Amino acid sequence: MTVDPSSLIVAVASAVSTAVLGVEVPDAFQEPAAAFAESVEQGAAALGAQLDDAFAVLPEGVQAPAQQAVTDTHDRLTAAIDSSVPESSTGDADVDAPPVTDGAPAIAGPAPRPNPWGIGSGASTAAPAAGVPAVLPPLPAIVPGTSLAPIGAVAVFAPWLKKAGEICEGVTAPVLAALYSVENGFRYGPTAPVSPVGARGPGQFMPGTWDAYGKDADGDGKADVLGVADPVMASGHLLCDNWSRIEGWKREGRVTGDTLGLTLAAYNAGLGAVLRSGGMPAGLPDYENQTKPYVAKILAARPVFERILAPFVALGLPVADDTGRHVIDAAFRYLGLPYVWGGGNINGPSGGGFDCSGLTSFAVHAAAGIALPRTSETQWQVGVEVPLSEARPGDLVFGNWQAPGPGHVGIYIGGGQMVHAPTTGDVVRIGDVFPDMRARRIL
Repeated sequence: MTVDPSSLIVAVASAVSTAVLGVEVPDAFQEPAAAFAESVEQGAAALGAQLDDAFAVLPEGVQAPAQQAVTDTHDRLTAAIDSSVPESSTGDADVDAPPVTDGAPAIAGPAPRPNPWGIGSGASTAAPAAGVPAVLPPLPAIVPGTSLAPIGAVAVFAPWLKKAGEICEGVTAPVLAALYSVENGFRYGPTAPVSPVGARGPGQFMPGTWDAYGKDADGDGKADVLGVADPVMASGHLLCDNWSRIEGWKREGRVTGDTLGLTLAAYNAGLGAVLRSGGMPAGLPDYENQTKPYVAKILAARPVFERILAPFVALGLPVADDTGRHVIDAAFRYLGLPYVWGGGNINGPSGGGFDCSGLTSFAVHAAAGIALPRTSETQWQVGVEVPLSEARPGDLVFGNWQAPGPGHVGIYIGGGQMVHAPTTGDVVRIGDVFPDMRARRIL
């Protein structure tokens, strides 16, 4: 055969799993969808062979036309999939004006959603067949320095990462998020893979450690190592206990080194390894090949997750301004959705996506019930301008100034970052605030 049709089946599996996350779907539907996608991916490798066998029993004069029909169908579906995935954009500026086309606004199909189960993320335990693409073509990164994969998962884990990150001063939510990305890629539920040594769940707990730290954190009547809340809180308590012990040993002169690095090493190799080494575990192959790289990966990923988690953690927002975080949360539900000129309104995306002011219209209305005017120029007339240095998460930021007014608008999330729908060919993403931007408070 000239094509491997299992690639389309894997794409369907990925689409099912990614479509579930990022929208408000009951938990009861999430796990069956993940299990379906996993089972389809695992079975896809045999599909090509089954079709070859089926062709072999056809009359000789029919085999070639039948194979060509499959090939033609594959090509048409592949073209349809490719056309719905935007290419990377080199520019950040966006205007509420039509792109250069034949006069009609570009309408893009919905983008694949990120997923926490590892389907097509490279984290799955089932390897795809040779020549079979594991996912649809990649989208532009929607957070600087990272890929689509963790975004939706972080949205699921974020409330508990925030809570666990408040247990002690040394272990923050971004540290926990980076650890979970390295441990198991945020995969949870019955389909989450078990490590070769028997570690389970998104926090990769061994049975004895789970017995000591696993508690019912979300009040559902069980301590679920495969869930979200219970493992995250258990990880927070374990890390903070390790932090405290290591700080004590440092005061006693028994260990030396960076406390956070040693705390992470203890999560991987155990506290005993830290104490025996007098600091970072070293010497043994496991320490050199596993523990040290493990710590380095987490520390390297922490700044990325500081950006991702910015809307979910306290950024100096007064309690009275909590609505600002809800505005950001509403926009974050559509990270990765394509930019569509004229797309979106207070009811959500339209035509397959959002433009910049469509996204702000939706997010502000979803969070506060305020119906903004539709364009960036008219939205600039709402509220009161504040210095950009005093902008709070949830404020709108305007840029790309022209004679009629601002040609672009985004939602400030803190730290010089905004969530916005940039331009044709791009997706809803997190990015740096433009140098010419001005802030406006509407809440």
